[in-house]
Amino acid sequence: MADAHAAPKHQYHLVAPSHWPIIGAGCAGFLAFGGLSYMHSWFGKASLLVLIVAFVSVLLMMAFWWRDVVNEGEHQGHHTPIVQIGLRYGMALFIASEVMFFAAFFWAFFDASLYPKEATGGIWPPKGVHPFNAFEVPFLNTLILLLSGTTVTWAHHALIENNRRDLIRGLGITIILGILFTSFQAFEYAHAAFGFKEGIYPSTFFMATGFHGFHVIIGTTFLIVCWFRALKGHFKPDHHFGFEAAAWYWHFVDVVWLFLFICVYWWGGGNAVPGE
Repeated sequence: MADAHAAPKHQYHLVAPSHWPIIGAGCAGFLAFGGLSYMHSWFGKASLLVLIVAFVSVLLMMAFWWRDVVNEGEHQGHHTPIVQIGLRYGMALFIASEVMFFAAFFWAFFDASLYPKEATGGIWPPKGVHPFNAFEVPFLNTLILLLSGTTVTWAHHALIENNRRDLIRGLGITIILGILFTSFQAFEYAHAAFGFKEGIYPSTFFMATGFHGFHVIIGTTFLIVCWFRALKGHFKPDHHFGFEAAAWYWHFVDVVWLFLFICVYWWGGGNAVPGE
């Protein structure tokens, strides 16, 4: 009887006060500190250890926070249709903020490339810079991401049709493709003919493509969590916003890469001959 009286009488839900936002902010600040300490060697050889500990603290915070959110939606039944509308607005606004984040890097790239300054020799790419051939590894990565967009959509449609086998298959293939993309980008960086500190072209190139690569890693992690949840029987055809949010984020990563490929790799490569 007590449980019946305590049950919510409406579909709205106000989350209980959580300690995770303040802990998350602290971990993020610790990670920023760890990154700076590593780049400036504030603690000598121990600087790398500081960075690793900070990164692990962020991962642990994410794991525990996501655990609580999953319990709230999957087991406690708080993510009602009305609450899911709010969650969708929240995810849409988050992706909008990410769009502005990347807009800043595109702005820097176009400012330097459309109006070359004396520091670049008045041309773009600057003298002495040998950009990547857009139709080698970058084009392969474009195909990989486009294919991953189709497989995550396949998984989504399978979930809507309550086809759990294809849901798990589609998610698994998408995760493999995400890991392949990251591996090829790491290979590309390892064979770059320029370094991060060697001028405006390397700086804008690595900031834009590097942050995108970081987002691919985040998206892949997001999908891995969804894959394990799908194995456990989570997600229903009419109740799966956790998966939907991951799919939105992955499509966003796809679209940003298309702009990077066209603007930075293809157009931004100019008339320079890669590898010379």
